[in-house]
Amino acid sequence: MKLATRLWLLGAAVPVVGVVLALVLAGQLYEIWLARVVDQALLSQAATEAVSLFDGPGGEPHLHLEHSPLTDVVRAFAPVAEVYGPDGRRVLSFPSTESAALERLVPPAEDAPPRLETVREGDVPMRRLTVRVVSPAGVPHLLRLSTSLAWHEAAVRAFQGTTLGMAALLGLVFFGLQTWQARWLERRLKELRGLIARLREGVLSGAPSEGATRDEVAEVESALREAAGRLGAAREAQEQLIARAAHELRTPLALMRTHLDLALWKERDAAELRASLEETRREVERLSTLAGNLLDLASFGRGTWEVARGDLGVVLEDASAAARAQAEEQGVWVTVAAPRPAMCAFHVSSVRQALDNLLANALRFAPRGTEITLRAERRESLWRVSVRDVGPGIPAAHREKVFTPFYRLESSGPGTGLGLAVVEEVARRHGGRAYVAETQGPGAELVMELPDAGPAAVSLHHP
Repeated sequence: MKLATRLWLLGAAVPVVGVVLALVLAGQLYEIWLARVVDQALLSQAATEAVSLFDGPGGEPHLHLEHSPLTDVVRAFAPVAEVYGPDGRRVLSFPSTESAALERLVPPAEDAPPRLETVREGDVPMRRLTVRVVSPAGVPHLLRLSTSLAWHEAAVRAFQGTTLGMAALLGLVFFGLQTWQARWLERRLKELRGLIARLREGVLSGAPSEGATRDEVAEVESALREAAGRLGAAREAQEQLIARAAHELRTPLALMRTHLDLALWKERDAAELRASLEETRREVERLSTLAGNLLDLASFGRGTWEVARGDLGVVLEDASAAARAQAEEQGVWVTVAAPRPAMCAFHVSSVRQALDNLLANALRFAPRGTEITLRAERRESLWRVSVRDVGPGIPAAHREKVFTPFYRLESSGPGTGLGLAVVEEVARRHGGRAYVAETQGPGAELVMELPDAGPAAVSLHHP
């Protein structure tokens, strides 16, 4: 079912049918109420006439309505009053009617209740009340009051015609509004379909401009536009990463090929061949490190992590112990400062990888005879893990860029340029961040912040 049809059905047809049914029911209730009003008026008039019917001269029956000063005023809508004697002959009537002179009505039995009925005289419906009235002398009489229901039917018809006409007008308004709404929604959804089609085809630009209307459709449009922007940024970053990775991979491969070509071009002694092989091995190690870092970055974007509460201090000690051998070769000390236990919800292997990268970065710049400090501090709901060295430091203009994949300072020497990018990705996946802290004195302090509760998007498994 199309949107316009659904809106017409649910927004116009169903409400109008409901209104019509409600008005029909209201008309029936109104007709019943009018009938009760007529009956009450007849009973009231009968009660008045019955009490004073025989209070005239000589106890003869008479109708007070006939002698009322308002007779001419009420004649048009007053009920027809008739009195019949014990023999069934009519003795009084107001107004006088010749056609009823031959009608004979015997008074009802003594215990008979007042009788109300609807009859028709020609084409005119009449509501009639018949009641037994006894004179002071004990003679039974019959009092009959009749009123036309033509005005009653006219009132009901007028009510039904007016209300049904209003329902028809309301239906037209509903159909008009729903038609306008359907066309408006169709236009908005057409824009969204176009945007989704462009996203499906990989075109991440040209999203529809944001309108002034703030509703659910606008929220969906805004979310799609934001998603398109993020997808575009992600694609651009991915393309840059692939381009830089290709460049970084090409360099060691070219050097390896050069060394192998030179080794095969002419006869060389064992020392020269060994030197070429050692140089080739260094390039292989560089390729291995680069491939490992690329795999780390790729793995961080897939699926969810198994996160558990553990002691950060243990991971810091393990990372320090793993780096200590290389540190001793360079004449550098690695120390750990962390409370025990330092309980936090984290992914052990990725945090360990980030710490290894931070220590490797510090060892690359730490002068001989200095100290590298690996520290963990609790700050409100975060754990602040930092690595501090006293090397040349990082210029302020480069502190945000060093976490970009393949970004290296001119003085950084050999490296893949991915180590700190892995650190930033680990922090981000945990809901934290990585940054270069302000320090006093020489060196640099690189910080990775981890929320104590762990990543918000994964389930925590408490041991």
